[in-house]
Amino acid sequence: MLDIKFVRENPEIVKQNIKNKFQDEKLPLVDEVLTLDQKNRDIKQEVEALRASRNKISKEIGKLMAQGKKEEAEEVKRQVTANAQRIEELSSEEKEVEARIREIMLIIPNIIDPSVPIGKDDSENVEIERFGEPVVPDFEIPYHTEIMEKLHGIDMDAAGRVAGNGFYYLMGDIARLHSTVLSYARDFMINRGFTYCIPPYMIRSNVVTGVMSFAEMDAMMYKIEGEDLYLIGTSEHSMIGKFIDTIIPEEELPYTLTSYSPCFRKEKGAHGIEERGVYRIHQFEKQEMIVVCRPEESMTWYNRLWKNTVDYFRTLDIPVRTLECCSGDLADLKVKSVDVEAWSPRQKKYFEVGSCSNLGDAQARRLKIRVNGKNSKYLAHTLNNTCVAPPRMLIAFLENNLNEDGSVRIPEALRPYMGGMEIIPVPAPAGAK
Repeated sequence: MLDIKFVRENPEIVKQNIKNKFQDEKLPLVDEVLTLDQKNRDIKQEVEALRASRNKISKEIGKLMAQGKKEEAEEVKRQVTANAQRIEELSSEEKEVEARIREIMLIIPNIIDPSVPIGKDDSENVEIERFGEPVVPDFEIPYHTEIMEKLHGIDMDAAGRVAGNGFYYLMGDIARLHSTVLSYARDFMINRGFTYCIPPYMIRSNVVTGVMSFAEMDAMMYKIEGEDLYLIGTSEHSMIGKFIDTIIPEEELPYTLTSYSPCFRKEKGAHGIEERGVYRIHQFEKQEMIVVCRPEESMTWYNRLWKNTVDYFRTLDIPVRTLECCSGDLADLKVKSVDVEAWSPRQKKYFEVGSCSNLGDAQARRLKIRVNGKNSKYLAHTLNNTCVAPPRMLIAFLENNLNEDGSVRIPEALRPYMGGMEIIPVPAPAGAK
């Protein structure tokens, strides 16, 4: 959310930013909020004048009564009453105006960084770098659920009967592998100096509206019926919410946190053949990175964060690339974002496995996360990044480590977490000796 003072002083910058994000339907909101802002300031000025007048003339009542000027005193009382009624009317109007201003300010997108490429959607994202050599083996790679089924590691039919589409049972070595990549990610981030956290998996509505746009909220969040609680779509939500309405001593920054959580998402509009299986699902787990820092440090941390994800995948010998998200692909709160994509030998292309975002002070402004600096208080900057999110990450892992006989190689980094296993073997057929 932008500062209303910034919008007031830079309306053309705000409008151009909206155009750069290809959201022209929001342009009238800038003029509307400026009109409301002026009205709000006029109301405050009138209320202040009325209160000053009321205080002044109230003092006259006692003097007039002491002088025996009862009728004049009664007239002054009527003026005081009229002032009080007008103040009450204005105060009610002020609340309505401020509520509408906040509503609009939550919709107007954050100012994107000048380095962000201008483009309408994710088809215009810009590749930054590639790491590792993409390989396509000389044998056919099955769809990921077929690989898992051959290893007796997944049952989506049973999950469908129990919970519906978008859920799964992972079993045996695949379930163990799922937990392994998370445990390895946890230790990987701890070794990089991050503090490990397990957050609440539900958050209140004021936190939801503090960490995301209304459009994201509608597309993602599951509401707990009858309660002011939502299931988190990522641990970023509750981790940033941890700092709601706080004043942080500047010397304590930066906070660098890595958090584990299950994630729950509606995934509205999910479609397409490559989104079946466990690619796009309603429930998954993730190891996340969160940074709360001073504004001048946020871009440095932004680059460190996405490189952590790249390094994680490189230790597992999975080729990845990074894509700079263009203006039209940025969520409204984001200043800058990069996607990390892993190589799919089956599809012969890359697909998204993580996303890193710098949100500037947008979340901090909504949640009132302030820093007590040497000279004054100011808003913190917040960032988040995916380290790893299985089971989607398992797709890239299985395809890049699959052997022709259907077994799966275990990279050296994961072997201690898999009891020393170097390979996940294909189970013998039922009844075989």
